[in-house]
Amino acid sequence: MTVSPDRPVATPHGGDRVAASLQAHGVRCLYTLCGGHISPILAAAKARGIRIVDVRDEATAVFAADASARLTGIPGVAAVTAGPGITNTITALKNAQLAQSPVVLIGGAAPTALQGRGALQDIDQRPLVAPHVKRFIKVRRVRELGPAVDEAFALALDGVPGPVFIECPIDVLYDEALIRGWYADAAGKGSTLPDRALRWYLNRHAERMFAGSHGPIAPQVRAVALPQASDGSVQAARAALAKAERPLMVIGSQAVVRAADAQRVAEAVARLGVPVYLSGMARGLLGRQHPLQMRHQRRHALREADCVLLAGVPCDFRLDYGKHVRRSATLIAANRSAKDARLNRRPDVTAIGDAGDFLQRLSADARPAAGWTAWADQLRQRDAEREREIDAQAARRGEHVNPVALFRTLEQVAGDHAVLVADGGDVVATASYVMRPRGPLTWLDPGAFGTLGVGGGFALGVATSRPDAEVWIVYGDGACGYSLVEFDSFVRHGLPVIAIVGNDAGWTQIAREQVKMLHDDVGTVLARSAYHDVAAAFGAEGIEVRTLAELPAALARARAVAAGGKPVLVNVWLDPTEFREGSISM
Repeated sequence: MTVSPDRPVATPHGGDRVAASLQAHGVRCLYTLCGGHISPILAAAKARGIRIVDVRDEATAVFAADASARLTGIPGVAAVTAGPGITNTITALKNAQLAQSPVVLIGGAAPTALQGRGALQDIDQRPLVAPHVKRFIKVRRVRELGPAVDEAFALALDGVPGPVFIECPIDVLYDEALIRGWYADAAGKGSTLPDRALRWYLNRHAERMFAGSHGPIAPQVRAVALPQASDGSVQAARAALAKAERPLMVIGSQAVVRAADAQRVAEAVARLGVPVYLSGMARGLLGRQHPLQMRHQRRHALREADCVLLAGVPCDFRLDYGKHVRRSATLIAANRSAKDARLNRRPDVTAIGDAGDFLQRLSADARPAAGWTAWADQLRQRDAEREREIDAQAARRGEHVNPVALFRTLEQVAGDHAVLVADGGDVVATASYVMRPRGPLTWLDPGAFGTLGVGGGFALGVATSRPDAEVWIVYGDGACGYSLVEFDSFVRHGLPVIAIVGNDAGWTQIAREQVKMLHDDVGTVLARSAYHDVAAAFGAEGIEVRTLAELPAALARARAVAAGGKPVLVNVWLDPTEFREGSISM
């Protein structure tokens, strides 16, 4: 039977209500690992023209939804089965929560009448999930399904964005006749008083569960108000900048949570004329070569600045808990979260609201001070000196490939529409020093949680949200092990992702400090595994690189393969490096 995209399947069921709301909210892809508890949602979503992207690990589905949300500004949606399907998502959920990414996770559950009685995959899911989401929504009746989705989308975007969970028991998703048949079979045909009582109870339960579910499906897309900082805080920040001789901005992911506004935020930053460091999803906001963007020696710059604006950035470990900003400096914090704005350091100006909107309002009639030019030149000179040092480190030759030279080469080879997904420790941190994201929303890393294993899911989210992008995963060989199996998903769904595995046969970020401090490499040693052969076994192309001389041709070959529609993995053997000596974080 052929079903038009805007009509439900012939026999309506609860899954239709979920799918109708997803469609109304602009969802184009649903990320999932199949399970009988959620099958009606998948079938109904497919019937409505929503692309079903099934993966090999439930965490991957949530990572993909997370990446989609970051790039589109529309909450990303994943659906997983009950019990272990949900427990497998916890790390990805927590990562989305700490990255403030709007994700809607739909999870199956045991039948409402059998919960707590030992049904298949029946556990109390609320205590496991609730700490990691903004709201745990438990559906008990069919008519609640659509409103639950509508509420979840509004909650995910409201205030500080984050994940929301909807629990959908299996018996609210399948059609009424089928469920009543299941209940009739469960009740049996016995004539004893307990048998009759059970039949009465199950019939009564079904009546309540399906009550009000026969009317039309009418999704309600709720408008979510933009949280705006007060006019007073904008004026106070403008006055503080006007007095500053050495102002500095640090802009983070929260400033671009409204993806459609990213270009306007970039224009606002340019108008302000303040030197800026970009982090998280804000990397690439100003393109590759903007003169206001600084890349190196951020700690020194913060200590020298007399006015620091943190836009969507908390004073956590990445800013040494606020100690990078000197006490005599005027600190301005623009953040949707009052807690994050005041974390570890009380600002002189607190602007509670959307950081991107704050920057746009702050830049109105902006007049950069003439004295800032010398300050910016000083920072640029320091950047140039650091770039020369990196060039010198990249020039060092060894038996295999210098990690710095790897990313210097990749920086030259990757296309203008490249989106970079970072998944790893030492290798990815090196890439972040060297690579220059091409434009707004073209760099994805896990965020504050530092989660390994995001690569496969993030790449899926990027490739399905931006089908014209050239998608690169930069893997450490340790991180690669988490999602290497998703090359099967890339192949099945025709997603031409390019993965670079920096293969140094170890968990190098840990080993570097562990060996120095404890004189033992226990648990940090890996093999020079043939990751390219694993990718090839899934139907992708695998390329191995053991020397620097082989690298340019291998990367050119990878781009050509991906341009032809096939995913590819380049397994690059790396030499040891001291590039990030002494970089342990805690």
